This record gives sequence, C-alpha cells and structure tokens, in this order.
Amino acid sequence: MAELKVRTRVTGATATLQLGGLPAVTTPTGGAVDVVTGVSAPGFNPLDLLYASLAACMVLSARIAASRLGVAAALGEVRAEVSGEKAKDEPSRVERLNIRLDISGDLDAATKQRIVEDAEAICTVSNTLRAAPQLHTTLG
Repeated sequence: MAELKVRTRVTGATATLQLGGLPAVTTPTGGAVDVVTGVSAPGFNPLDLLYASLAACMVLSARIAASRLGVAAALGEVRAEVSGEKAKDEPSRVERLNIRLDISGDLDAATKQRIVEDAEAICTVSNTLRAAPQLHTTLG
C-alpha cells in the first residue's frame, strides 16, 4: 500500500459577526464564505459547512483510495451527498451523519465498495467526527 504523504498547510477558520449582520467566515489561506441563517436563504448555514467539509473530504479521499488501489485511471466522477439527522433531545447536535458516495468509472462493484470503505478510513473529517474531539473554548 502506498505511503501516506503529509503536506502541511495552515488550517483554521475565523467567523465574525457584526451587529445586525450575518456571520462571515474566512480562512488563513484566503478562503471566504458568508453564512446564512434564514430557512429559505440561499447559501451555507453552519450545518451545511459541516456537511460540505465531510463531503469534500470523502471525494478527495476516494481519489486517494483509488490511487492506492492502482485504479485511479479507471475512476470517473465521485460524488458525495451528506446529510444529517438532528437529535431530538438536548444538547442541540447532529446525531447521525448519512454519507452516500456514488462512483462512476470502469470499476466493478467490489472495487467501488473498497474505495468507499478506504475513503472513510482515510478522510480526516470522518475520522475526526468519529473520534469526538475535545473542544476547548477560551475568551480572547
């Protein structure tokens, strides 16, 4: 199996909220997204950002998995659809994350299934969510 290559990149996010406004999120690498709160407002809300992180990580991890399996050239489009189910009790949280990974390409069903399993094991976001990381909040 190919060795995991670790590339360092500054990571993180800063959200700011002005009086009467909506949150704006930026990253140290120049990324920016405005956050919406209205039910019908177009754009990302905080849960969408969580789901988007997991979806993006899964498709990238599927590509890594296919490469490790030696089938990257046969891999077509990879699509991850992520949704969640909120808990009915307190505290407010997502109780279940549902991930559907669709893989096209000249691959048999067993290889596609292996890519799905390997992608979940490779994905930093899925591994983090599964491990329930410690949260440490301070007043700045």
